[in-house]
Amino acid sequence: MAQQFPALIIVIPLLAALLTAPIGAINRRLCYPWLVFIIGVTLVLALGLMIQIINSGPISYAMGGWKPPWGIEYKIDQLNALMMVLISGAGFLGALYSGPSFTKELPGRQTAATALYFLMITGLLGIVVTGDLFNIFVFLEIASLSGYGLIACGSEDAPLATFRYIIMGTIGASCYLLGVGYLYISTGSLNLADLHHLLPPLYHSRVVLTAAALMLVGISLKMALFPLHAWLPEAYFEAPSTVSGVVAPLYTKVGGYLMIRIIYNLFEPKFFIETFPITTILSWTAIIALLIGSIYAIAQKDLKKMLCYSVIAQVGYIVLGIALANQAGFTSAILTIVNEVCTKSCIFLATGAIIYRLGNSRIDNLQHLYRRMPWTMLAFTIGAFSMVGIPPTCGFFSKLYLLCGCVAAGRWAFIAALLLSTILNVIYFFRVIKAACFENPQPDYSRSEAYPLVEVDEVPLAMLLPILLAASAIIITGLGSNWLVTNIITPILPLGF
Repeated sequence: MAQQFPALIIVIPLLAALLTAPIGAINRRLCYPWLVFIIGVTLVLALGLMIQIINSGPISYAMGGWKPPWGIEYKIDQLNALMMVLISGAGFLGALYSGPSFTKELPGRQTAATALYFLMITGLLGIVVTGDLFNIFVFLEIASLSGYGLIACGSEDAPLATFRYIIMGTIGASCYLLGVGYLYISTGSLNLADLHHLLPPLYHSRVVLTAAALMLVGISLKMALFPLHAWLPEAYFEAPSTVSGVVAPLYTKVGGYLMIRIIYNLFEPKFFIETFPITTILSWTAIIALLIGSIYAIAQKDLKKMLCYSVIAQVGYIVLGIALANQAGFTSAILTIVNEVCTKSCIFLATGAIIYRLGNSRIDNLQHLYRRMPWTMLAFTIGAFSMVGIPPTCGFFSKLYLLCGCVAAGRWAFIAALLLSTILNVIYFFRVIKAACFENPQPDYSRSEAYPLVEVDEVPLAMLLPILLAASAIIITGLGSNWLVTNIITPILPLGF
């Protein structure tokens, strides 16, 4: 049974999406336990695969018995296994959270939203499990189309934001597909591992150079790397709380995973350093992204919009680690992906809880929130600490490795930019903590009346539990960062690192 896990982790949520409509027709309330159960099974499968791969090494699964490179291969190593756990874990937290959230934000549409949610998780898992470039495109579109549908279910401005997202997402997917087509013309293969061996003699071919450029542009569009980021803030801001709590942690991070695969596994790192020196462009673009994203976040008056711009900044951290092309940078990129999935799940779900109770997330309206929603705001603070990089959160270790990577590469200007970005993170997160925890001082710094009474009014347990689990994951991954480096990252370091 265990040998079928690579296929089952895709087939189970895909079939569940098809069965959601008849289940919802029987009773709409059944959609919630159905979603939690199936995504829970997917998480168990992902954990089982990770344990198997750590103990026994990478596995290859030939779909339909067709051996690679002719058939579609599911090639799973430590990085794939980690991404599957992150996707399934964030998806499970979102599934738990979705009961009260979908009922309030999407009344009467829970069945359709549940089916789209299944397809979204199927697409994201398919992207990371497959070793076939065209199959990646297929799953990329499944994830994108389901994401469009879920985001469009949001506020009254959501359809327009979704339309912009569709335009940019289609351009990105087209660029990626064209790149895959050029590689197929040049080599006759779509298998990632096979192409890794076929491409080196063709590194100076204009067709291969064009393919590499198109694929990286397409992935950069999908992951909202500056200056291709304009679609993201409005799309994530207008999405329902559950959707933004899953899309924000996962979509851009899966894009980062794809960039790692293209630069380090499809091609060789030296191709992008010597033959086609795009890592220099990517590194400077990443620096601009993490600064511009943070500056725009400071300018926002709405908490959720602020977090949307912070996503753009965090994409910069991931791409910078990838572009440094050294061991510390590579380690930082993967740790940042782990940190971002946990942290963004925590703070976006916490923000959704605030919207659930207050009706909006304007920073000016957060007074006394630490007394009204103490557990939610505690989790939010842990997430904020991780974003800033305070130990023992995972955010501290990912930034530490990134600084080490910059030192190893001799990029002193990058170190200054990272320190400046950290200061900017402190500024915009402290604004929220100040508004929620501290009162405006009296003119003479004294108080003549009692503090107003504020009753504790937390969100339902189905929403609070995922927030607390995500906050716990931030601490656990921080304390377990050495285990991640030893068991996940070190075995997949590219040759020469």
